[in-house]
Amino acid sequence: MKKFILGTAMALVMSTAAHGETVGVSMAKFDDNFLTVLRNGMTDYAKTLDGVTLQVEDAQNDVSKQQSQIQNFIASKVDAIIVNPVDTDATTAMSKLAADAGIPLVYVNREPVNVDTLPDKQAFVASNEQESGTLETKEICRILGGKGKAVVIMGELSNQAARMRTKDIHDVIKTDECKGIEIVEEQTANWDRTQGADLMTNWLSSGIEFDAVISNNDEMAIGAIQALKAAGKDMSKVVIGGVDATQDALAAMQAGDLDVTVFQDAAGQGKGALDTALKIAKGEKVEKKVYIPFQLVTPENVKDFVAKN
Repeated sequence: MKKFILGTAMALVMSTAAHGETVGVSMAKFDDNFLTVLRNGMTDYAKTLDGVTLQVEDAQNDVSKQQSQIQNFIASKVDAIIVNPVDTDATTAMSKLAADAGIPLVYVNREPVNVDTLPDKQAFVASNEQESGTLETKEICRILGGKGKAVVIMGELSNQAARMRTKDIHDVIKTDECKGIEIVEEQTANWDRTQGADLMTNWLSSGIEFDAVISNNDEMAIGAIQALKAAGKDMSKVVIGGVDATQDALAAMQAGDLDVTVFQDAAGQGKGALDTALKIAKGEKVEKKVYIPFQLVTPENVKDFVAKN
């Protein structure tokens, strides 16, 4: 009987230990509305899992700081690492650090430059950026009737998402249905609302005329809206689109200022990244690329998405 009780107790201890995982998370920056939803989605999900502990760090948009965080995670022997890259061109070195240490690594939201050559025990969880800029631009094209002038506000050019979304815009405008749209200006505002407002103010001061604003994300679109309203522009005469469907963007749409956005399930990406990291840590097979679909948001269906954020 004593042997049975002792064996049962040991099995219980071993079972508990087996379910105790520590995951290091390096976010590009905390001060970003979309990434905050992603981070909160991940941490809230972790609270529902027995024995899972997250160590979440803010890279403050600094590549060197992010690499140091990864090295610290490795030194503390975490069970897995999740990275939202500051610079998607710097991920090859990060992958090597984790691979050499034998620790699973999952990139989330921002596609790493080495996505097609990720080492074993590494994966990428996000939404397919070919969908985001395409959905946004097709809807703007539809509203414009396939003709007009547009300005494009790009995100950080070091991010694959900004490059892909901008390519999506150009690809849509090349189609027969939309080739009557002319891009008159195209500059970066680095995903930032204030920079988006400043850029729009400069364009207005320069006398640039346009019928639509196609932004790589909602934050920059909201900044553009603020600048347009401050200049006394009639918002009903300008079509404005973004990507992410953040709470602020949905509020702007309900107020009649934002015409198009694309729902990117930030919380879903956070949950998916953690699930994938834990599966790899347990030796389970996972897909190298895990995509969560984008969804078009317009004034007609905006109420359906308010609850999702």
